Amino acid sequence: MALADVVLAEGETTREDVLRIAGALEDASEHPIAQAIARGAREELGTLPAAEGFANREGLGVEGVVDGHGVQVGRPSLMADWGLQLPDALLAAKQAAEARGRTAVVAAWDGEVRAVLVVADTVKPTSAEAVASLKALGLRPVLLTGDNETTARAVAAEVGIDEVIAEVMPSDKADVIRRLQAEGRVVAMVGDGVNDAPALAQADLGLAIGTGTDVAIEASDLTLVSGDLRAAASAIRLSRATLRTIKQNLVWAFGYNVAAIPLAALGLLNPVIAGAAMAFSSVSVVANALRLRRFNG
Repeated sequence: MALADVVLAEGETTREDVLRIAGALEDASEHPIAQAIARGAREELGTLPAAEGFANREGLGVEGVVDGHGVQVGRPSLMADWGLQLPDALLAAKQAAEARGRTAVVAAWDGEVRAVLVVADTVKPTSAEAVASLKALGLRPVLLTGDNETTARAVAAEVGIDEVIAEVMPSDKADVIRRLQAEGRVVAMVGDGVNDAPALAQADLGLAIGTGTDVAIEASDLTLVSGDLRAAASAIRLSRATLRTIKQNLVWAFGYNVAAIPLAALGLLNPVIAGAAMAFSSVSVVANALRLRRFNG
């Protein structure tokens, strides 16, 4: 994600003010949108002041004190909690940004809404290929996000995802996973943020992006070290190949033992030959398993 625009409310507030104050508060958050804003502010201004009394309002935004100002950055619903409303010009800017598939974040301090910061998703060039690979495996990709519906559908269309569940509070993501499981589905969840951790833990298979937060990695079953979503499809292909090999090995092992041991016990097979057959079954199992070394994703 990247900071694409800053739309100012009427008044004396400057772009530099917004980037310095909102950027400093967002710099204390691990959320990808917050980090995009902080990164954009740092690139333009250099250094940012420290935020004090930082608090994360789950699914709404962040609050804190920067340079003596009480600051709120997040959704309009966070502003409403403070009795603040967006001026018509900023509301129009927010709606226009979302219509283009972007995310609009509201910044306010000292009891006044100051700006809308527009963040654009930069879709990785490999993401569409990754989604196509998941579909080829017979899986049903779903985009589960707390972002607004318009932005989510724009991104989903770009990468080839047909089903979108948007505007989901972080605490509700795990509930969505549970609902899908209740429908009889086996669910794999790919995530990278703190807010994804409960859903990663709830899923039948949790896959954390290696470039994500430590909490998400800890809650997952598998970490995609490369940060490339194509690794998710590779991991599933490897797991299927491993399970197939295990089943083949069980057939070999049980086949030799079931056939040879009773014959030897009845005296119909030389014990030496039976022992050799058992040894050969072990060799065949190991040799079959070693074929997985040739797996290349």
